[in-house]
Amino acid sequence: MDTTVRTGTELLWSALGGDPALLDRVRYGGPAGLLPARLPVMELARATVAVAGLAAVERHGVTGPVRVDDGAVATAFVSERHLRVGGRAPVNFAPLSRFWRARDGWIRTHANYPHHRAALLAALGVRGDSVEAVEAAIAERKAVEVETTVYAAGGLAVALRRPEEWAAHEQGREVAARPLLTRERLDEAPPRRRSGPLRVLDLTRVIAGPVATRTLALLGADVLRVDPPRNPELADQHADTDFGKRTAALDLDSPSDRRAFDELLDAADVLVTGYRPGALDRFDLHRPGLVTARLSAWGDYGPWAERRGFDSLVQVATGIAVTEGSADRPGALPAQALDHGSGYLLAAAVLRSLTEQDREGGTRLVRLALAQTGHWLTASLPRYEPERYLAETDSPLGRLRHALSPVSYEGGPAGWSRPPGLQGGDDPAWLTA
Repeated sequence: MDTTVRTGTELLWSALGGDPALLDRVRYGGPAGLLPARLPVMELARATVAVAGLAAVERHGVTGPVRVDDGAVATAFVSERHLRVGGRAPVNFAPLSRFWRARDGWIRTHANYPHHRAALLAALGVRGDSVEAVEAAIAERKAVEVETTVYAAGGLAVALRRPEEWAAHEQGREVAARPLLTRERLDEAPPRRRSGPLRVLDLTRVIAGPVATRTLALLGADVLRVDPPRNPELADQHADTDFGKRTAALDLDSPSDRRAFDELLDAADVLVTGYRPGALDRFDLHRPGLVTARLSAWGDYGPWAERRGFDSLVQVATGIAVTEGSADRPGALPAQALDHGSGYLLAAAVLRSLTEQDREGGTRLVRLALAQTGHWLTASLPRYEPERYLAETDSPLGRLRHALSPVSYEGGPAGWSRPPGLQGGDDPAWLTA
């Protein structure tokens, strides 16, 4: 078994409080070499899917193995690229959602939603939505200035930072100081009485949250997604991530819609939210015995706690885009892995919380952020570093830097008994005992 695969799954399962004995039930397979990147993206993908499977078999009492096929995992992590709607390929990034060169570096914007596009254009003072006009407006400003101005206007733009810059940034320090995810028991409330399937109220957007609830729907939950009628989910996002769910539109500022929503929440077992921290506080979503899972971009702490964010922007802020880029241009992970990985991990956390709640009761709260998943990818998962498998040895040829042998077993040799000598310099005879 690939130890990096097992290590990633072990780390996540431990963070979820799972029984270590269940780890032996995971079976890995499928084609190799998928989702290639400098960072261990495939390991993150395998591990998050594996723990979702483990949490499911634990909760449902299934005794068989959890199968993790690299081909299925890699395909699911780019599901939005494989989607076809009536033969049409989806629009995953709008023209104004991209990298731009600022006066002193790079910046990335996200303008897929109409209100975010309008805020970006207003902040830059650009009329219309010409790519050339936005490019010119950004080129004359500093990257952090654009970031600050656009966020203040309600848009989304993040300046490119190197990994060491993010580590020194106040939000980066806050992220690094916290665990990957938190699961809390808030009180002694008994679990909700359930008849029929698990009821999941889905207040999420884009990819990560919808992937979590799509996974819960796959496992038999009755998932009802609720969106505001004046700001529906993008059509292609809906087609990709709303399998297994039912969807409804409710305006929570309308008294009648609010009453309908409260009735739904009163009867729900699980609430999953994906809006920025604080955005839903005025609706008083707490209910005794409920399992609530909160997903955010940056976490509900630090100076960026109330900022909106998406996977692509988190990659830019945290230095991932620098790591995956070239000398003259930032890059990106081969999938929106922070989104998809967080989605499967959040589903696993919900299932584990339900399993524990069935035994112990208590209102439960799960919190996870894309930035935390990004930190786990860059700081906790082992990545390929050739130096770990190289050695230096003195020889008659000079000092040699060379690869260690991959043949290894308990009690076996640590290395060769001698380095190469001068060519033809040995006697033509066998060694004597």
